Amino acid sequence: MLLPSKSTLPDQALITVAGQVLLQLDRPRTVSATWESLRRWRLQNRMQSAVPFWWFALALDVLFTADAVRLEDELLRMNRASLAD
Repeated sequence: MLLPSKSTLPDQALITVAGQVLLQLDRPRTVSATWESLRRWRLQNRMQSAVPFWWFALALDVLFTADAVRLEDELLRMNRASLAD
């Protein structure tokens, strides 16, 4: 689930989706805007696996747990200080 395996394709693994979410946070966005941006990005980059919203939410959980993102004033922001450590 977290990493690619026999039953989880590389473009569907939570760690992959979490990285793709970070790519969308080049600027602060609402959760909804981040979701829409991720969906567009995956289509443009021909990702084969569908990612439902609940999987996106799990990827956000991974990012929150890793202290890679924070929610501030209803906007998701990349926590660059934490990523630099």
